[in-house]
Amino acid sequence: MTRAPRHRARFAATLAVAVTLTSACVSSDAGEAGSGKTQKAERGRYTFGLVGAQPDGGSPVEGGTLHIADYGEARSLSPAVTYATGASGGSALAAVYDVLMRYDTAAKKYEPQLAKSLHSSDDLKTWTLQLRDGVKFSDGTPLDADAVTASIAWYRKNKGADTALLAPNLAKAEATDDTTVVFTLRNPWATFPAMLAQAPGMIVAPAAYAEKTFKPIGAGPFVLAEYAPQEEMILKANKNYFKGKPHLDALRFTWPQSDRAKLEALDDGTADVTYMRSPDVVDDAVKAGHPGELTLTGLGTMVTINTRQGRPGADLRVRKALALALDPELETERAYEGKGLPGKEIFPPESRLHSEVKPLGVDLDRAKKLLAEAKKDGYNGTITYMDGTDPVSRAKSVVTKAMLERVGFTVKLDMVSSIADRVAKTYVEHDFDISRGAASISESDPYHRLQSILNSTSYGNPGGYANPRMDALLVRLQAADSDADTQKTLDRIQALFNEDVPLVNLGAGAGFTAWGKNVHGVVPTDEYMTLFGEAWISK
Repeated sequence: MTRAPRHRARFAATLAVAVTLTSACVSSDAGEAGSGKTQKAERGRYTFGLVGAQPDGGSPVEGGTLHIADYGEARSLSPAVTYATGASGGSALAAVYDVLMRYDTAAKKYEPQLAKSLHSSDDLKTWTLQLRDGVKFSDGTPLDADAVTASIAWYRKNKGADTALLAPNLAKAEATDDTTVVFTLRNPWATFPAMLAQAPGMIVAPAAYAEKTFKPIGAGPFVLAEYAPQEEMILKANKNYFKGKPHLDALRFTWPQSDRAKLEALDDGTADVTYMRSPDVVDDAVKAGHPGELTLTGLGTMVTINTRQGRPGADLRVRKALALALDPELETERAYEGKGLPGKEIFPPESRLHSEVKPLGVDLDRAKKLLAEAKKDGYNGTITYMDGTDPVSRAKSVVTKAMLERVGFTVKLDMVSSIADRVAKTYVEHDFDISRGAASISESDPYHRLQSILNSTSYGNPGGYANPRMDALLVRLQAADSDADTQKTLDRIQALFNEDVPLVNLGAGAGFTAWGKNVHGVVPTDEYMTLFGEAWISK
């Protein structure tokens, strides 16, 4: 295995916050974490997709403000600054800009949203985007092909998070007439539509970035009215939205600190929509019968291993000893009272992408033997584990330390309260041995996040893992245009994942976008974001 080069690009921190930390199955809930209660995980209790009983609301009602108790605050409405996911403020960005494409979570395919159509060449290297006639930004200027190409060029120039995928793959984006954009790729890319359903597909008006200070001007159903950081964001209806004036007068975003607080707000009616990820809270919300979209993600809680030279994880024997010692079931019992989806496979049994290739299991005797071999060659057995200071993180730290020390590791804890500090230590300074995070790989586009965390040249690869064989498999996954090809490649990735142990997965994630029974017209889309352009509240 070869070493990955060191990366210090500015946007690595942005990517890290969204992908590895804010997307983790970590919340400041865990009122009972570490309480001594244990319960084995119950599998098969969830049906993913739309859940809960949604009463027929009749004809849409005009007016009202929809209160969203969101997971993470979009400190900036610039798609080049805020990584657009449902866990990091992406739904607010989608309300301002809309998206060229959206992911139909029921049909499991990408559909046009702001765009009229998107078609690929047979070799998947040329994609032609057709725009709708007459769509305008909220400042009255046209959303035409020139605006699309200029917005994507601006996004790349400003190092938006998905530049890591676009830069090596997008050779050219050309406006061939007022309503047509042709994307020419360097490599076949079967899931390229995902890029246009995420931040690069949030087209900003030329006036938004014409001056030094960015202005959030888009063609979405809402426009910015007020923003008080850490308090609230108010978006008011865009009367000139291409689908017509929204039913709602406004959206109000707030950011309760815990998932439990979000659920309580939904229960008492002070919130209309919320997004939750903490396993115990999600479980309670689903059991309560709240309507919403339950989303499954792979690599939902993982231990990142620093594989760089000079770190314990540079030794494959140490990495395998870590993997064989860590028990997902035990952690779920202790930290979440069994309310989770524990497992070491990249995609869990509930996933359509689940591999028949078995992951590394738990084998304490083999872990002890591998660690003893590494110690014989000079390793002292000490390893530092980094995590946050919230109750869940502390509970998991105690369990992780115990699981590793039972096979002979000496574990030092590095509890870092600031997410920004953890991001810097992980992605910029590379100052960690092992740390907690998540990749949150979507069912719609597995290539996106796997490329980010496993490719040798990716900015989002925190552990520095590098293997040309894995890089080649990721290229093959990128070009896979059928379920059979995708699964075959994912099987090979799982096998190499077992062989190299670039990280240790301890479970899948279940995110829940839930809304009140009087809320209608909410449209879930890619990266667990939500579209509110056709939402309304019944009386």
